[in-house]
Amino acid sequence: MKTISFTNLDRKKRVETLKNTEFDLVVIGGGITGAGIALDAASRGMKVALVEKGDFASGTSSKSTKLIHGGLRYLKQFDFWLVKEVGSERAIVHKLAPHLVIPEKMLLPLIEQGQYGKWLTSIGLKVYDILAQVEGDDKRKMLEKKEAMKLEPLLPKKILKGAGYYAEYRTDDARLTIENIKTSLKYGAVPINYTKVTEFVYNDEEHVSGVKVTDTITDEMYEIHGKYVVSAAGPWVDDLRKVNHSKKGKRLHLTKGVHLVFPHKKLPVQQSVYFDVPDGRMIFAIPRGKVTYVGTTDTNYTDDKDDIEVDMADAIYLISAVNNMFPSIQLELSDIISSWAGLRPLIHEEGKSASELSRKDEIFTSHTGLISIAGGKLTGYRKMAERVVNRVTKLFEEDHDKEFEKSQTEDISLCGGPFKNYKEVKKYIKSLTERVTPLGLTAYDAWFLVTTYGKQAETILERFEKLKDKDAHVRLAKAEFWFCAKFEMLQTPSDFFIRRTGRLYFDIDSVLKLLDPVLAEYEQLFKVDSAKVSAHKKEIEDEVKRHADFDLEGL
Repeated sequence: MKTISFTNLDRKKRVETLKNTEFDLVVIGGGITGAGIALDAASRGMKVALVEKGDFASGTSSKSTKLIHGGLRYLKQFDFWLVKEVGSERAIVHKLAPHLVIPEKMLLPLIEQGQYGKWLTSIGLKVYDILAQVEGDDKRKMLEKKEAMKLEPLLPKKILKGAGYYAEYRTDDARLTIENIKTSLKYGAVPINYTKVTEFVYNDEEHVSGVKVTDTITDEMYEIHGKYVVSAAGPWVDDLRKVNHSKKGKRLHLTKGVHLVFPHKKLPVQQSVYFDVPDGRMIFAIPRGKVTYVGTTDTNYTDDKDDIEVDMADAIYLISAVNNMFPSIQLELSDIISSWAGLRPLIHEEGKSASELSRKDEIFTSHTGLISIAGGKLTGYRKMAERVVNRVTKLFEEDHDKEFEKSQTEDISLCGGPFKNYKEVKKYIKSLTERVTPLGLTAYDAWFLVTTYGKQAETILERFEKLKDKDAHVRLAKAEFWFCAKFEMLQTPSDFFIRRTGRLYFDIDSVLKLLDPVLAEYEQLFKVDSAKVSAHKKEIEDEVKRHADFDLEGL
């Protein structure tokens, strides 16, 4: 696949294109749903613009549990359709980006007085396999106590009765979003971040025919015109429906999900575990590189959507859950090294609690023609996009007598590939490890490069070899920053540390160590003044403290 460059200077060209083109479709929202819609529509031949008020994936799509999973717990709600669809999608999304969507065996401990008994778990996992069309080694197994303890010695031996063992996939949600957006470029889509929709444009029939936007980097205001407009703005969907004077009928119900990150040596699980919490919920403990992360909570949220905090109650709840399942660990607040909190834009259902709300997506079309989509799961993003674009193609047939092809995205490999399968990914990691260790890097660095960028690691390493810094990790970070600025529409150092690389969550110690060299690279590439560099430095230092500081005084 051709690598497409989008430097900072190209932003000006993109703005001019956005101003001077009538698009077939304008997509609002640069999360995974909007990214999926842009790729689906552009690959069918539509002229597509995508606008995001912050950075791509800066909302819900960088703050999930980072799993492409079938939603086993939805069987308990008899939501078989959802389990079938997202379960089937796991294998497809893995095929599209096996370096980003990685097989992850999941252990479901069966404990005395737990939610899941052996017989019901066996039946449930069997139904899960059937609905999700699971094949081969990925099919579920039921384990005896001894087998479960061998896989995960930290489990509570006294109350453990056995375990279910089944397959899911782990991902980096922000990277998945960005690679979908980058792939849409191949088909002519014009995405832009840091561009906020402030109002809608209407035609003579009072139908939506575009958006008014403000570039939050330059403060420039302009209009983008399109035959149809789709809002995939996640938690902000109802805000835009209000601007459109169409917030009627069904509405969003926002719930907050919190995750905590610990050094792997503090929570040394040998593999992913999906386990009981005494209050009846289930949470995940997932090892990832140097860390293990735990989540998630599910509580109603009505506060500021742009400033979602992990509070003391969230942290204590999750730590208590971990200590209950892994009694030999005894985590404390001081063990937290990072965290994140995000919102789920669910559809409100009267009388249902946060955990009982359906994760199904729904599409709303207003009297002015604004199409909005909300709900859904990360795993189902491709099918959600397909449904939205199917609706748009039908409108094209009715209004313009124009036909477009069916969805192509099941067979479009994402940027970073293609890889035939995960076996090929592992082989590539091994070969890259052998190449980079003599250069001062480590096996972890090779794993990180491949599971973050795939084969795009080659371009980063070419840049790495041209740099003169003595510290190999400084050279690597600068090479990555250059790559993200040139090819991934990065605009700020925070974009780099949080969404392009995930370092704030999964390698937080490296952030402050690499901050000054990355800021120097930012200053040089973006030609910004020292005051702006200083402001970004403080912003990132504050972010590190906010995500990692869980002392009682600080909260």
